[in-house]
Amino acid sequence: QVQLVESGGGLVQAGDSLRLSCLVSGRTRSIQLYTVGWFRQAPGKEREFVAIITLGDDSTYYTDSVKGRFTVSRDNAKNTVYLQMNSLKPEDTAVYYCAADQRYRPLGEDYTYWGQGTQVTVSS
Repeated sequence: QVQLVESGGGLVQAGDSLRLSCLVSGRTRSIQLYTVGWFRQAPGKEREFVAIITLGDDSTYYTDSVKGRFTVSRDNAKNTVYLQMNSLKPEDTAVYYCAADQRYRPLGEDYTYWGQGTQVTVSS
């Protein structure tokens, strides 16, 4: 079994930055074998895709609303994937989840492993 634990959420003001971490542990030889996605769910809304870093070539993709502000990266030695969030806006307020899968580009939310989420609140 593989476990994902998110951390780094909190309450910040608009324009501030946060870095979320997703620690991957358990029966995994290396985080490099996994594509990791970040998703978020705002109150009263459906969960949505935010960013992804793919296994092998570390290609990254972002939803349009965060392009230029968010950056996803991984530290293989620490088995951790990061989501650096800059210039935060109130509309970024949500619970943020990381998810992992051994396929290159899982469709939608079809990931095998999910974390419990971390709250990000951005005040105006």
